[in-house]
Amino acid sequence: DLCSIDSSESSSSAGSAQSSSSGGPDMSAASTETSAPLPTAGSRVFFQAAPGVGCKQGKVTVKYDRKELRKRLVLEEWIIEQLSELYDCEEEEMPEVEIDIDDLLEVTSDDERASKLQESLIDCYKPTEDFVRELLGRIRGMRKLSAPTKKGL
Repeated sequence: DLCSIDSSESSSSAGSAQSSSSGGPDMSAASTETSAPLPTAGSRVFFQAAPGVGCKQGKVTVKYDRKELRKRLVLEEWIIEQLSELYDCEEEEMPEVEIDIDDLLEVTSDDERASKLQESLIDCYKPTEDFVRELLGRIRGMRKLSAPTKKGL
């Protein structure tokens, strides 16, 4: 037996989960014959190694900081929204505009960053100064994300 379920903490909720019906096609006859009780939130599942198989403990490391990734995602969504307004179109119709946050973060002065952004927005017919100023303010204090490296595999 490779898997056992400990449902002693909440066996009554497992029974109610099985008996609820959603008004769809009647499959209760087929499913009750072959299915085991569903594990509930209070249930625990234990896995046991097959005889003769050693158990190696794995280790997972994450190089990226989740908070930084979240900030970067929010920033990228904001950039797309602003570019849609600047170019007066949806994301799919937008011309190819490359704004590389990491490249901007490598540059030390805001003037150089602003000129890089202006180069990227050269085809935009609307004024871009407010967008550039706001973007530079938003990236202030952010860190460059480097590619994750594999360690000890």
